[in-house]
Amino acid sequence: MTQPTSRAQALKRLTADLREAGIDTAALDARILLKAAANLSTADLYAWPDAPLGDAALARLAAMARRRRAREPVARILGQWEFWGLPFTLSPATLVPRPETEFVVEAAVAEHGRIAAARGDSPVTFVDLGTGSGCIAVAVAHELPAARGIAVDLAPDAARVARDNARRNGVAERLSIIAGSWGSALADSSADMILSNPPYIETLDVEGLEPDVRDYDPHLALDGGADGLDAYRQIFADARRLLRADGAVIVEFGRGQAASVADIARAQGLSAHPPLADLSGIERVIVATLI
Repeated sequence: MTQPTSRAQALKRLTADLREAGIDTAALDARILLKAAANLSTADLYAWPDAPLGDAALARLAAMARRRRAREPVARILGQWEFWGLPFTLSPATLVPRPETEFVVEAAVAEHGRIAAARGDSPVTFVDLGTGSGCIAVAVAHELPAARGIAVDLAPDAARVARDNARRNGVAERLSIIAGSWGSALADSSADMILSNPPYIETLDVEGLEPDVRDYDPHLALDGGADGLDAYRQIFADARRLLRADGAVIVEFGRGQAASVADIARAQGLSAHPPLADLSGIERVIVATLI
């Protein structure tokens, strides 16, 4: 009679399997997938490592393992991911939220304090352009209960997912989600803050990205044009029309793009502050304010 597979055995085998497939995060991925397949908490996994996995959990784990070996990201296998401590549903039309994007939220919270002081009793309104899953807009709305927001995405399916995530995280009443192209659908002087993590990969570099990104992230959210800066030109060109006095634009960008993004902001009459670096020391975010 075959002995049942324990949690510890399944974890060890899956880790080795993913490592053999060339996945650098094999141990972490195996742990996340095992917990999801068997509906376990971290405490369950380590407190009772010899507990057997049922046949149904093993079958789910095998299916997940096949997808991860094909380089499908863990977040896409699970269909959701955490950002700013909040859960977000994903779809093929949305990027997987990444930790460095949380610096946009941090900067928005800081700018909100400055702008709110100038507004008095009037609530601060932010817009999130190219919202995707809605992670930036939902996190900012969740963090700032007095603020109101508008989130925009060109892809109708992404807008639908963002709407679902706003409801899931309890901010739908203060966050409007619309399908549209950047700020074109928004009225003049409708925002105090413009937030965005736009596409910033140069077109010729998209095919050279890691398979986890190239084959599973929507190219609409990756391809930033020939020099990777097309979206920034559109965002900053509309900034003075959309922003009220004392307003700010807060954008994420890729490695080595800080100076170019700052130049685009200045060309549109905004003052670009020194870039903010992520935890790896890479410059990731710029705050630009109306002069």
